Amino acid sequence: MRRTPVLLLAAALGSALVASGAVADTTTTTSTSTTTTTEATTTTTLKPVYVAPLTGLPDPTGVTRHRAALTIKIDNTPEAHPQYGIEDADDVFEEIVEGGITRLAAIFDTRYPAQVGPVRSVRRTDREIVFPIRGVFAFSGGAEYAVRSIETAPVKLYDQSNAGAAMWRDPDRYPPHNLFANAALLMEMAHETVPPPPLFTYQAPKGVAPGRPVASFVVGFQSGFAVTYTWDTATRSWDRSIFGAPDVAATGQRISPKNVVVMSVNYIGGVGVIDSYAELVGSGPVQVFTRGTLQKGTWSRRSLRKRAVFKNAQGQVINLTPGQTFVELLDVSEQVTVTPRP
Repeated sequence: MRRTPVLLLAAALGSALVASGAVADTTTTTSTSTTTTTEATTTTTLKPVYVAPLTGLPDPTGVTRHRAALTIKIDNTPEAHPQYGIEDADDVFEEIVEGGITRLAAIFDTRYPAQVGPVRSVRRTDREIVFPIRGVFAFSGGAEYAVRSIETAPVKLYDQSNAGAAMWRDPDRYPPHNLFANAALLMEMAHETVPPPPLFTYQAPKGVAPGRPVASFVVGFQSGFAVTYTWDTATRSWDRSIFGAPDVAATGQRISPKNVVVMSVNYIGGVGVIDSYAELVGSGPVQVFTRGTLQKGTWSRRSLRKRAVFKNAQGQVINLTPGQTFVELLDVSEQVTVTPRP
């Protein structure tokens, strides 16, 4: 069922934001009269502000109300850095592929950057990720088993065989790390206008996140792909580092999401094995890092068409901070190392 982003009126009341509906204009009327005087009626109308479904941030223009999400598969090897477009993604999923290396599935809705990549091939986990998001999925190609898998998802597919001018190879980089995509052109070709449903729930912009204060943490992907996040008190976001260095986009912008969600998942077929995939329907441990704190709990997802829900030990839904979110699909055999903040 199509869902409409909520209004930010609830935030003004200090309530948690949930991008799943709409709130009508609020009108306040006061009138006082006596036998000798009558005060004029005063009416105050609050202008509605729409919320982008995949970030929980205000969308004053309402642009996200009438367009679909675009997921692009992105190379994450050292040869692929610096990457293009990651800083503009609403949400990013980091998944394990063969050999234990990681790749990114970056989801764009608020912005469609002119250059994204390097674009790489599809894997079976991608079907599990995009099923509730729908929209468009762009990739470089892939093994037959992986392509057959993504073809069963409710997405329109584009790769280098049918994307035309929306994908190209940069002669200054060597293949296969040189394929790039123009997100705006891809969506212009696709003509998809159904917006994605929200993937998360959000707290009020000035709300306080419960949990344990954290200085930094390491998401322990093996094979040299561990990722470190460090809390930045100035930007109130998590500075990302990989391969022993800050993760900086080709534009020079530091990758620093507002939220990092680490889901412990089982890779069917074995972690890092060809044809394996992350089992994203079911439940498992989750660690949610937001506003400089850590909340531990459980993720659960009832079906492919549903999003995952995160709850704490008391059974309450864990709300995120509006903004970009990284979701780390860590195998159950791997660990997260946390450094507390004094």
